[in-house]
Amino acid sequence: MTQSHDREEAGGLEVTDARVTFAGNATPALDDVSLTLPRGRVLAVLGPSGCGKSTLLRAVAGLQALGAGRIAFDGTDVTRVPTHKRDFALMFQDGQLFGHLDVAGNVAYALARRGTPAPDRDPRVAELLDLVGLSGLESRRPATLSGGQQQRVALARALAARPRLLLLDEPLSALDRSLRERLAGDLRSVLLAEGATALFVTHDHDEALTVADDMAIMRDGRIVQHGSTREVWAHPVDEETADFLGFTTHLTPDEAQRLGLERAAWALRRGGLRVVGVDVPGALAGRVVRVSASGEATHVSVTLDALPGRELEAIAYPSDDAPTAATLDEGARVGVRVSSSGAVRFG
Repeated sequence: MTQSHDREEAGGLEVTDARVTFAGNATPALDDVSLTLPRGRVLAVLGPSGCGKSTLLRAVAGLQALGAGRIAFDGTDVTRVPTHKRDFALMFQDGQLFGHLDVAGNVAYALARRGTPAPDRDPRVAELLDLVGLSGLESRRPATLSGGQQQRVALARALAARPRLLLLDEPLSALDRSLRERLAGDLRSVLLAEGATALFVTHDHDEALTVADDMAIMRDGRIVQHGSTREVWAHPVDEETADFLGFTTHLTPDEAQRLGLERAAWALRRGGLRVVGVDVPGALAGRVVRVSASGEATHVSVTLDALPGRELEAIAYPSDDAPTAATLDEGARVGVRVSSSGAVRFG
């Protein structure tokens, strides 16, 4: 979620009123989508399956024709420019490496197609393999690499020719969770080091927060919110967006008032309710319903005296004023606080 305004340059990607409608479907896959991506920044496009995010990426790449609208880069209209002449690079979730080429050959591919002499390719290949942590694996074939290593090769290949725009279509989604989390941080570092301008499609908000400077939320073919990752994360535009971003509990105005919040509709992110000792001043009194451990935190289902009959999800973090996991038995009395960083008000 690191901001990078010092990397921002003039120009970049501009999508204006883009529309795509597939044959036999009256509902547009893209419904008058507009967005901007300045040079040197990374924009994550998020949304559930079928929201149009991959269609948007394919349209920017030139793989999907627009029914209406305009795509420009650095002020030049590229809407009808063929894919291979846009100077954009794509990276897909399966990497699509060439099995008959070794790692160095895969990374050098774009350079060879551009006509870069072989002696000039080698330093760039070495630079990128070092950047993605694969130095020493130049002669390995893709089939001998792990899934994470293959995606690192694919990233190095996509960056090799220094494209104007890097398009990433869920590049980490085929990997297991722990590897995705590690590679998301590495991806951010590589993009920063290269000064890349990137459009990153994902359904995972944690990945987006790690990798991107800015975030656009899509739903039903439209962009419903677009801003910095920090802004979108802290202030989702509506309850459906909040749900997608991990706000798991919704409170009516009456319920919110009973919890000491302003009388309005509220949404609470997982962790928006913190378990503390029952005697902690200002804590809401409640009772434990269920307990499950998850890493350093303990997930606790509670009912609060202020909201009888409503089961809420809270988290207990190790601290001086929180009960230990060993004492959080079913039926135990606890205190609960609302975390301001995990709550958002609507209306």
